[in-house]
Amino acid sequence: MPNSDSISLYRSAPFLKRLLPTLVFLVLSLAVFARFITWVERRPGVVLADPVLAWLPPTDVTWLAFAFIYCAIVVAIVYLIRHPGRLLLALQSYILLVVVRMAAMYLLPLDPPAHMIPLVDPLVELFGSGGVTLSRDLFFSGHTSTLFLLALTAVRPQLRVLFLVCTACVAACVLVQHVHYTIDVVAAPFFAWGCFSAAAWLHTRFPYPAQKAK
Repeated sequence: MPNSDSISLYRSAPFLKRLLPTLVFLVLSLAVFARFITWVERRPGVVLADPVLAWLPPTDVTWLAFAFIYCAIVVAIVYLIRHPGRLLLALQSYILLVVVRMAAMYLLPLDPPAHMIPLVDPLVELFGSGGVTLSRDLFFSGHTSTLFLLALTAVRPQLRVLFLVCTACVAACVLVQHVHYTIDVVAAPFFAWGCFSAAAWLHTRFPYPAQKAK
């Protein structure tokens, strides 16, 4: 549960003036992304030659991948609720990540790897894709970049290590399952770092009075 300092920050007007618009932009960006990826699924792309995937036999590790993904998300929610400043930074970084990922997919249309085994995310299927199994939301890996973003957001070294381990394991899983090309996975942390750095710069450039509270 949030401590007294966190609760006070949640109740402060300067913080709420940042948090509430951020939540609105989060919902809007996800709504736009949901429509965008259904369009991406109907658009043809190119198949990349990938020596790593050619070497890896495709194996279904869906449940292992989601064990790491949802473990990291649950831990992150518990942690970030207690640290409002980091929560705001994480949400704003994620909004940038969604926008940048849409731009990347628009500029680089790809067809899925030849032997892809779909990684069926029950939440995305229910809320994000209208029941359509996604296969062309490729560059760059959303799961890998999101988990790496959590590692960047964490302050405690133990949590950062946990998120980095989950990031590496999920990256390996999506490659083993041929869900992504290698370049999708390798590029993901760099995009996450760029979005996090941009959001962090905005926080230092336009601070709110209680920003030092963690």
